[in-house]
Amino acid sequence: MTSPHPRRRPQRRSETPRGPQQTTALQQIRDALPPAPESRTVSPAPHPADEGVPPELLELVTYHCRHINAYLARAQHLRTLHGDNMKQWQRLVLYALTDALAHNHLLVGTLGAYLQRQDLDADLLRRYLQSPDPDRYTTPEAVQHLDGLTDAAPEEAAEPAWTCIGRWIARDGG
Repeated sequence: MTSPHPRRRPQRRSETPRGPQQTTALQQIRDALPPAPESRTVSPAPHPADEGVPPELLELVTYHCRHINAYLARAQHLRTLHGDNMKQWQRLVLYALTDALAHNHLLVGTLGAYLQRQDLDADLLRRYLQSPDPDRYTTPEAVQHLDGLTDAAPEEAAEPAWTCIGRWIARDGG
């Protein structure tokens, strides 16, 4: 007697390495990243913690992910616009990718600075950042961005651009 269900097709195997090989390779890349220039540890100033994620952090992630995705989509779309012109393509794709990378570094640095302010254990922060250095992404710009998000007084007399953007994200939801 034959089965009423057709035989399943064998699953296709992806040629893209996944699993432990890719995880190890990504960790090697993360370990090779240089620390941010002027990286710093942020002094703890914890706010009373509740179980919920502060809304300004959720908006921060939304804001930067929207920009990162737009830059990555632009980099992909350049294939159709400039796929026949190497000079144009290489210039524009690298602009888009480095802009996405800058947003990603700022986002990770700002979240890392927030967790340092919440007095998160440095070993735990290292593990979350997948980095031997908990200050790797905490740049002065990330601290300025965090100051804007949390409505802290900026260290400089003139409010830096990332502080203004952080205030706007916290106030208007990015």
